[in-house]
Amino acid sequence: MTSLKYVIKLTFEVEGSVDKPDVIGAIFGQTENLFGQEFDLRELQDKGRLGRIVVEMKTKGGKSEGYIEIPSNLDKVETALIASMVESVEKVGPYNAKFVLKEIEDVRAEKLKKIIERAKEILATWTREKNLDIKEVMNEISGAVKTGELIEFGPDRLPAGPDVYSDPNLIIVEGRADIINLLRYGYRNTVAVEGASGKIQQSVVDLAKTKKTVIAFLDGDHGGDLILKELLNSNVKIDYVARAPVGREVEELTGKEIAKALSNMIPLTQYLKKQQEVLASPQRMEEAQSQQAVQLVEQPKKEIEIQIPQAAIEEIKKLPGTLEGIIFDENWRPVEKVQVRDIISKLENMSNGNVSFIVFDGVITQRLLELASSKNVKMIVGVRIGGINKKPENVKILTLSDVIGL
Repeated sequence: MTSLKYVIKLTFEVEGSVDKPDVIGAIFGQTENLFGQEFDLRELQDKGRLGRIVVEMKTKGGKSEGYIEIPSNLDKVETALIASMVESVEKVGPYNAKFVLKEIEDVRAEKLKKIIERAKEILATWTREKNLDIKEVMNEISGAVKTGELIEFGPDRLPAGPDVYSDPNLIIVEGRADIINLLRYGYRNTVAVEGASGKIQQSVVDLAKTKKTVIAFLDGDHGGDLILKELLNSNVKIDYVARAPVGREVEELTGKEIAKALSNMIPLTQYLKKQQEVLASPQRMEEAQSQQAVQLVEQPKKEIEIQIPQAAIEEIKKLPGTLEGIIFDENWRPVEKVQVRDIISKLENMSNGNVSFIVFDGVITQRLLELASSKNVKMIVGVRIGGINKKPENVKILTLSDVIGL
């Protein structure tokens, strides 16, 4: 589960002798459809928004009691609603039960407290060197705190700064790491489009229309060019373009480098005109043709790498809309068909080497990726890719549209 925010902690009493599966079953069963599919606990777990429900209990004198912990990556309002739903459970099996919320622990707040206390210890015991810039030291420490200001914007839960709604100016960047680095240096009016992977999210298009000034702050490499292309193809209103130094990424720039890049931003029309002039030069045209030739060579190479037998393709075509998945062996023979919500637990119990490919009608999460990597899974195919902070090198990721052209 990525970016754990809260832990819901409850106690419970049951007027009878029950087991852990009975308690967990009661929670899932009596909260189902209370607030629609969006707040179905199994669905939230499949998407990595809720963690595994932990139950500790004991039975004495014919009665059962214990406590429950539910990790949450939802926002405060949604987490509070989940806590209230679980607290409403009235029966476990045939017995009356009472669930009481004890607290909702803010994991990030506790982490920040520890970071700050540790920073105080470091500063108290640090022998200062001649050239030590104490201002830079404090900036690095405060950067860890400012990371906690990161918010999620729009229905796609895009990484953003806390002033993305209120500030009249907007800085659009590529990814989450860029937002964190900009927050470190006080830039709070930011939103990330999470890579060039097709059409830019409609929420970003609408947000840009409401801002007086919109700046596309791009990496100094080909990826930056791709992001700008996606922004323009999606009709995002862009007023200015700023670039990181050649070969550098926004996420790795210092405060001075960010300030310099933004001070050197130029109007979009001027930037595009300048790009056309560069492309028109004979040397640049030759480089472009060379690059195109490389891409044409790489294209069939990629298709060979992801080649899937036709028999497996036919099985995969049946998956959309079923909320099911298929686990394949190394020869693309089906090992087992499972419900999406059971893929994590099923994979946990399988031996390394027994599964090579997973295709399912759900969202590819960080938790699933890490588990698949530990089980030596070669490829995962899902409906879409969720918020992935770190991609294991030994697992290939594709969407169903890549495979069957949805």
